[in-house]
Amino acid sequence: MSDQSRPPRIDVRGPRFVAGITAVLLLVDVFLGLVGASAEPRSFGWFAYQPLSNDLAAPGGMLGAVLAARASDPAFILLAVIAALFVWGVVSPRTAPWGVLYRKVVQPRLRPATEFEDPRPPRFAQGVGLFVTVIGLVLHLSGVPWALPIAAAAAFMAAFLNAVFGLCLGCQLYLVLQRAGLIGRTSAAA
Repeated sequence: MSDQSRPPRIDVRGPRFVAGITAVLLLVDVFLGLVGASAEPRSFGWFAYQPLSNDLAAPGGMLGAVLAARASDPAFILLAVIAALFVWGVVSPRTAPWGVLYRKVVQPRLRPATEFEDPRPPRFAQGVGLFVTVIGLVLHLSGVPWALPIAAAAAFMAAFLNAVFGLCLGCQLYLVLQRAGLIGRTSAAA
């Protein structure tokens, strides 16, 4: 493989730095989810008395108020911001805020990088984080108690493992899918 056909390589410390910040944000979100309305079954109408009425889904009806209450939960708002950061990391990793912070502020203060990696697995891992957080957001809005803190905790564990131990679960999933021939392989020119 020639140098020009090889994908660009990135410093392995960059994704770990990003995972560290993400882990801290997710840990805060788990805490907010455990102490806030996300974990309170009554706030989801599971056990509360719900009058039968035709105006339940009306714009000013009870369903709108319940959705507004769920969407204004601080844990929901923070997880939505984290999901937006995951989107940014997937769509434009070079301009994502934590990556830019690493390259402009942290990396110049470190010794030159000795280990490099393909940027595709960490980008895929950002997509996995996005998937997990969006599932938590949707289930939270749908009224599933504990969905938001559980999704945030699952994403936290993955980010923590990457930040502390260098074990990127999303990257490992990428490699498994690549070996299976499902993603990341280009056909050889004849």
